[in-house]
Amino acid sequence: MVERSSFVVVANRLPVDEVISEDGERQWRPSPGGLVTALHPVLVEHRGTWIGWAGGDGEAPEPFELEGINIHPVPLSAQELERYYEGQSNATIWPLYHDAVETPVYKRRWREAYRLVNQRFARAAAEVAAEGATVWVQDYQLQQVPAMLRELRPDLRIGFFLHIPFPPIELFMQMPFRAEVLRGLLGSDLVGFQQRLAAQNFVRLARHLLGLRYEGHSIQVDGRKVKAGAFPISIDTADMERLAADPGVQARAKQIRAELGDPKTIILGVDRLDYTKGIELRLKAFRELLADGRLEVGDAVMVQVATPSRERVEHYQTLRVRVEREVGRINGEFSRVGVPAVHYLHQSMPKNELAALYVAADVMMVTPLRDGMNLVAKEYVACRSDQGGALVLSEFAGAATELRQSFLCNPHDPEGVKEALLRAVAAEPAELRRRMRVMQRHLRTHDVAAWARAFLRELGVDEDE
Repeated sequence: MVERSSFVVVANRLPVDEVISEDGERQWRPSPGGLVTALHPVLVEHRGTWIGWAGGDGEAPEPFELEGINIHPVPLSAQELERYYEGQSNATIWPLYHDAVETPVYKRRWREAYRLVNQRFARAAAEVAAEGATVWVQDYQLQQVPAMLRELRPDLRIGFFLHIPFPPIELFMQMPFRAEVLRGLLGSDLVGFQQRLAAQNFVRLARHLLGLRYEGHSIQVDGRKVKAGAFPISIDTADMERLAADPGVQARAKQIRAELGDPKTIILGVDRLDYTKGIELRLKAFRELLADGRLEVGDAVMVQVATPSRERVEHYQTLRVRVEREVGRINGEFSRVGVPAVHYLHQSMPKNELAALYVAADVMMVTPLRDGMNLVAKEYVACRSDQGGALVLSEFAGAATELRQSFLCNPHDPEGVKEALLRAVAAEPAELRRRMRVMQRHLRTHDVAAWARAFLRELGVDEDE
């Protein structure tokens, strides 16, 4: 007998990692992440359920409870992972929604796998949701779930949040199954986006593609009202501040500076290895500044952390080769023995090591070509309790609308990126402190818990229910 919940989260991944104990027994531990941090209190309060894929292919584990949350795994086969996840989600939708920075690939068998997997998630939600429950669906992998779920359970209150950008009408119209995706989203009562412009794109698209009437950010659908709104996601600010203040992290930050030769300026990039992140352009800007003599090796060093990502997708394999070639070129031309110009780390890093890098870095470069939000920018700001450091930020990251005191740049303009970096390097400490203070104040009142509360309030979930 499945336990029914009054609050259900549906996401591609479960907030757990599988670990095998010494005696070979399968165990689960919570995986770190802003989303689960924000939703944990709500889930515990409502004896909520989280539906998602547990990792691996084949049969899903039986439902279980972990730290007060009901965990309901959904199975995915190896073929579905290839077609629904690597194919439709990450080779079609992801590039299209990121301004087609890379050309999206369209395949019919991928679309069919996406539909079938979305249907499986919708059925799982219909099974575990109590009468009149609230279901919150997350992100681009599950855009058809809301309409499928509404058909099965019209009594439910359904929210959807898109963590990545939503494209303008002209781009969205390229997608062969565009109407199905749009109708899928319109199954929600509330569709949330990172930016106001994305919400406007969505409302206008409903009119353009399906001829639906709208007023403000409300769309009339089958006698219902579907609201669209902007809810910029954030981080657990207090947790990042605590981590950065930890004596071990502070000591490690000093050690990092020493290991890098105590340069005047440490420039840091931390990204998933993804073509939307502008890593190549950032490296090129650094190379040109070294070539022009406006930055010098020894005085300035770049550390680029590129977390492995989607390594079976061809676009990502090609990107890795290009990035590593650029790193090799810079180090070949400008490094001295024992003094590399760029330290490149293609690896995942524990949270405390990242925090130490944030504390150590004089300039953080976050220069995506397009990004829904970019939480690295917010993490860096939260970690600078000394109120030092400078953030160079792309205008096309969602974070740019909130972190206005950063050094903003257009990542498509190499000269603009170079000028922003030089301004950040040369800024007076008093100016950097002023900028950082304003951004930190904003993050303390706009953390991930405030984001979740704002969305659920708009959806009509009373926190005291």
